[in-house]
Amino acid sequence: MADILYDEVPSLDLADFTSGTEDQKMDFVKSLGKAYTNIGFVSIKNHGLSDDLTSNLYEAVEKFFRLPDEVKERYEKKELAGQRGYISKGREKAKGRNTGDLKEFFHVGQPKKNQREDYPDNIWPSEVPELEKYTTEAYMTLLQAGMSMLRAIALYLELPENYFDDKVKDGNSILRPIHYFPIEDPDALPPDAVRAAEHGDINLITLLMGASADGLQVLRRDGKWIPITALPDQIVVNVGDMLERHTNGKLKSTIHRVVNPPRELMHTSRFSIPFFMHPVSEMDLSCLEGCVDEEHPKAFEDITAGEFLDERLKEIGLKS
Repeated sequence: MADILYDEVPSLDLADFTSGTEDQKMDFVKSLGKAYTNIGFVSIKNHGLSDDLTSNLYEAVEKFFRLPDEVKERYEKKELAGQRGYISKGREKAKGRNTGDLKEFFHVGQPKKNQREDYPDNIWPSEVPELEKYTTEAYMTLLQAGMSMLRAIALYLELPENYFDDKVKDGNSILRPIHYFPIEDPDALPPDAVRAAEHGDINLITLLMGASADGLQVLRRDGKWIPITALPDQIVVNVGDMLERHTNGKLKSTIHRVVNPPRELMHTSRFSIPFFMHPVSEMDLSCLEGCVDEEHPKAFEDITAGEFLDERLKEIGLKS
């Protein structure tokens, strides 16, 4: 299939897949596959998040990030390699870079009732007690939406529809509220410092709740960066590196970044909340047989999801 040079991210209705006619369902699968083999991103409506939940969650997130750094740092446990709790400013860097991103974030994993023994406990700030309630609700809502997306992907790959279900139901997924913090003196920054340097996500798919400001861009196949925008009632869902490996590159983990705002706006904050959908650690990411042929020889070594995550955490500076 020839590359399609999208000027914007395609928009789809998840209800066509979950509750539409058989024709609507298969049209969704076909359109999703076309987008994911080209640009790697789609915007989705009818994802399950309510306006109230989104508003309440962002309010709680902003309240946490407004706390003094010394308070937030009480919830940073570096021995967890950034997998739960607070991750301080500049600690994460894109693969292959030495300068840390201009962001701080907070990681929430599986709720306690779904948690496996090999996953660390969530960490909750006592100063913002409502954060647990709203992040947990959003986590479970996005998990359900993500499972529907993966079912559509499975059908596109000519796999059983429930192929991914048992791999992600109790997987190591992460909800990540992010604060791209204000910069009062841009001249004091390293020349290559950006909010989020170009990168591909580690996981299977990422579901991104709307950000509070512009800045997200995706690298198109012809080398052009295009802005990622979604309507207020939509989320953006992109392919991650694990899914690209598993499909031998058939589905594209597209490179994306968050650029700095104009100099006059560097003193402002940006917030976003991605949900990184990870499978269970023991999932085999070996290239699917149906994605390997003479024209597309196997491009990736065999590895488990847990091994791949461990490798990437070291590359981005969260694990030594």
